Amino acid sequence: MKIKELMTTKIVTVEMDDSLNVIKNIFDNTKFHHLLVVENEKLFGIISDRDLLKALSPKLGTAAENDRDLATLKMKAHQIMSRRPFSLNPDDHIKKAIELFHQQMISCIPIVDDNQIPIGVVSWRDIIRVIITRMTINSS
Repeated sequence: MKIKELMTTKIVTVEMDDSLNVIKNIFDNTKFHHLLVVENEKLFGIISDRDLLKALSPKLGTAAENDRDLATLKMKAHQIMSRRPFSLNPDDHIKKAIELFHQQMISCIPIVDDNQIPIGVVSWRDIIRVIITRMTINSS
C-alpha cells in the first residue's frame, strides 16, 4: 500500500514567524495535533500540540498569570518547531512510514511533493486504522 492511499490531505500550515498565540488558537479550534511550518510554501518544520504545551507557561489562563506568562504567547513558531522533519513522498510504501515511526519515535510524518511542498500527513493513527481494517477483512 502506498502512502497516498492513507494520508490525510487536510493540513494546516503556519509560517516561521507566526506567534504561539496564533498556533494555540489553531490547536484550540481544530482537531489537528500537528502543524506544518513552511517558508515560501516549502516544509521547514513541524509543531505538535505537545510542543506547544511545553513552550507555554502553565499559569496561562489562571489567577496566577503574569506578564512573563503572557509573553510566552509572543514566541514564534521557529522557536519551538522540530526542524528538518522526516518526510515521505506520496508514492512511498507504507512500510517506510512504519519504519520511521518505529526508529525515530515520532507521531506524524509530513508528506511532500518533489518540491518539498507539503501535500498531506500520515500519523501513527492512520497506520493503526489500516491494520485494524485489514485484520477485520481477514478475520471475516
